[in-house]
Amino acid sequence: METEFHKKVEEIFRKDPRYKMEAYEFLMQALFFTQNRLKRQGHVAGKELLEGVKEYGVEQFGLLAQTVFEQWGVKKTEDFGEIVFNLVDAGLLKKTEEDSIEDFKGVYEFKETFAEEYKRKFLEEIKRGLDIPDDSEKKDDKKV
Repeated sequence: METEFHKKVEEIFRKDPRYKMEAYEFLMQALFFTQNRLKRQGHVAGKELLEGVKEYGVEQFGLLAQTVFEQWGVKKTEDFGEIVFNLVDAGLLKKTEEDSIEDFKGVYEFKETFAEEYKRKFLEEIKRGLDIPDDSEKKDDKKV
């Protein structure tokens, strides 16, 4: 069943074939993920969205996040900005006067960032599974 979203993304793709439809679908899912994480609906700034993209990407694809994005034509944070503004131009997202494509430029490098985010999430899972407290929860063990 083709939705209005998919029809509009197909129109975007005809004009700008750089990114696969999956990239647009992922971006929308990452937006909802980010709004839930921030506990708010509506506007999300570019850098906030990119943080959500990072977290959601690792949650969905683990160490393969960067590889999956590259398969979709997304190689840097600016590409997510292009996707966002394509969605804005198609009427699927809205922007404020302060929003700019520049908000997405050079925010992080995929290779280092996705590896670090995966490692962080992996260590969190291990700590949870082994019931190890976070460093912030540890008591001061210094001997007097």
